[in-house]
Amino acid sequence: MTERDFIQDTRSSYDAIAKEYTDRHPDHLADRPVDRAMLTAFAELARTAAPAPVADLGCGPGYVTARLHDLGVATFGVDLSPRMVALAREAHPHLRFHVGSMTSLDLPDGTLAGIAALYSIIHVPDEHLPATFAEFHRTLVPGGHVLLAFQYGDGAGLRLTERFGHQIGLDYHWRTPDRAAALLAEAGLHPLARTVREPMDEEKLPRGFLLARKSPTDRP
Repeated sequence: MTERDFIQDTRSSYDAIAKEYTDRHPDHLADRPVDRAMLTAFAELARTAAPAPVADLGCGPGYVTARLHDLGVATFGVDLSPRMVALAREAHPHLRFHVGSMTSLDLPDGTLAGIAALYSIIHVPDEHLPATFAEFHRTLVPGGHVLLAFQYGDGAGLRLTERFGHQIGLDYHWRTPDRAAALLAEAGLHPLARTVREPMDEEKLPRGFLLARKSPTDRP
């Protein structure tokens, strides 16, 4: 699948389900203490990296962006879906949200203290992850941090053609923490911590979390 194909499919799918998705998940972190703990650790690391903002990539309705802000981090959200961005702006008018793609960030080199991508790399096919992580490396300051969260799986995934009564074409890609960590390392982002949380409530798959860091002496 070409980059244009999966980006277009992901954008149109989330545009179609944005309202229902936001109503169902206004704050998916509210009852996920392990997820919140990883985000809190990331926020502390990002605050010490540089006086630069953190980007929440694949921000959806904006609740992660808002929580980072509450943790004292200068932050903004980026999402492929214009409708998701509109809903995030409506819910959090004091924060910045932009339409964009994590595969090609409209940002200068070395301008981010951190990148949070919670359950958003799941829509990036394997063959496009190395370039995506290289883009993370490019936009991070030396010593900047990355937090990833994703469904844990080994070489599997699924394609949804319907959700909330809407016809969509959305691909999900499951990965192991070891595989994601290896790809981060190849991009010059060195893993610091990894953990796996077992499924909760309606979840069917474990959740993987990875914290990584760009070397303080590394340049874009």
